[in-house]
Amino acid sequence: MQKGGPPVENKKNTNMVSRSMGEGALFSFVMLLVILYIMYTYGYLEPFENWEIGLRTALSLIVLPIGFGVGFGFYQSFRIKRKLERLRETLLLWEKGNLTLSMPKLGEDELGRLGEQLGRISGKWENQVTTLQRLSTHNAQLAEQARVSAIVEERQRLARELHDAVSQQLFAISMTATAVGRTLEKDFDKAQRQIALIEEMAAVAQSEMRALLLHLRPVYLDGKGLEQGLQELIKELKVKVPIEILFEMDPDVHLLKGVENHLFRIVQETISNTLRHAKAEKLEIRLHRRGDTVRMTLRDDGIGFEMDESKKTSYGLSNMQERIVETGGSIQFITAPGKGTRIEITVPLVNE
Repeated sequence: MQKGGPPVENKKNTNMVSRSMGEGALFSFVMLLVILYIMYTYGYLEPFENWEIGLRTALSLIVLPIGFGVGFGFYQSFRIKRKLERLRETLLLWEKGNLTLSMPKLGEDELGRLGEQLGRISGKWENQVTTLQRLSTHNAQLAEQARVSAIVEERQRLARELHDAVSQQLFAISMTATAVGRTLEKDFDKAQRQIALIEEMAAVAQSEMRALLLHLRPVYLDGKGLEQGLQELIKELKVKVPIEILFEMDPDVHLLKGVENHLFRIVQETISNTLRHAKAEKLEIRLHRRGDTVRMTLRDDGIGFEMDESKKTSYGLSNMQERIVETGGSIQFITAPGKGTRIEITVPLVNE
């Protein structure tokens, strides 16, 4: 059964030779009738002496032309059939990928000219296949270069974030700890406040490190399905991160591998942002099918933020938008200070 097109009817193949023989016999019989009618009209036919002679004559007049028509039809159709079979055998080999076999000579008639034209098409086809193979090799090299470039870019980004966030916080912790040693005997209450500040900065630095370590996970799902990959990611986070994560996914959600990779990375980016900035206690991840689309909702109960132009063009949000554009879907960020953050993503379902 074929999908996406009209139903195909099963038709019985007709033999060209038998059809031509039947047409030749019918033509000869009709011509015999026409000739007998003309001869009878002009008085060239006379009654036979008896019915036996008439019967033998009639059978002879019928059998001989029909036999001649059958023989002529067989001869003509058999010659054409042999040429067509040679043509079909060559096309079958081409269909299987054997383009080195040239089109045989089929004569000087219309079939011969058709064979010559198909031979020229075969040459062009072989050149295109060679070009496609070269392009595929070139694309593989470009993909490898892009992968290496992406790894280098990701390392540079992580290095910048380590320097801008964790390194500065560790330096602040070190300076505050030095100050505690000086003020501990002079002002005990101030020293306690400094220790509490050290604990708070250490917790922030720890959240930053966990978020950065999350980005060191594999970029792709490595052959796993989206549901399995997200479950393993969430299971690992629940052990290391003090945040409640709720995950729901419909069992009938089936996406292309590239789309699953993009959604997995978006969830990864969202979790990273939630751990680093949102100060949330709960994160919800839901994937549901809605007709011919899949809707993914990511929501936390954190502090939220003001959605201005600088936030829209930030690295994390712009990266999410670029990934959704590649899937043909849409993404919407809904947030406000003190109201948490919700991300609505809609991706169309495409038959593989």
